[in-house]
Amino acid sequence: MQDLVELLKNNPYPGRGIVVGKDVVYYFIMGRSLNSRNRIFAIEPDGIRTEAHDPALLEDPSLIIYHPVRTMGEALVVTNGDQTDTIVEAGDFRAGCMAREYEPDAPNFTPRISAIVNPDGTFELSILKHGADDRCIREFFAYEGVDEGCGYFISTYQGDGNPLPTFAGEPIPVALPTADELWGALNDENKVSLYANVNGEVTLYNKNLGD
Repeated sequence: MQDLVELLKNNPYPGRGIVVGKDVVYYFIMGRSLNSRNRIFAIEPDGIRTEAHDPALLEDPSLIIYHPVRTMGEALVVTNGDQTDTIVEAGDFRAGCMAREYEPDAPNFTPRISAIVNPDGTFELSILKHGADDRCIREFFAYEGVDEGCGYFISTYQGDGNPLPTFAGEPIPVALPTADELWGALNDENKVSLYANVNGEVTLYNKNLGD
């Protein structure tokens, strides 16, 4: 098991990340471009949405404005794109993921990462990534639960680069930090927002709002 704080401190650009633990869900976004950095998280009745901090600076909204977190019955769906809506509208995590593929942002082909957390503590993580001949590789990881203080972490990228290297392997078992510790571990220049759901209590962190 790795220390998530140390993992993030040593990685300037994991991109977007999901962490699921016992009664804990974290989702963060980072950005390198002005368009990606010009965002905040805002509360919605069934979760959260991303929105432009300064609407006048918004360029292409297609891959940066979406609902990362939504409820689906008693389950919680967390993703890095508009596949949240696809999953919720399908009413089925795997069916929703199977209907989508990686983002069309060549040469990075950003993976779509998704999670569903069930009321009984079981959860599933997924990554949809670019493969040979532009075929989509869809990977699913199902967990029966996790011990207190522990979680699983998946991100879009392994780190910075050009093109950005896609996350590889299974979600990483990690020791869970507090939300404040996680926010502090993210690269100051690239971090944008963090959603923290701890025992059902939601806290949002937005760099553009002074957090």
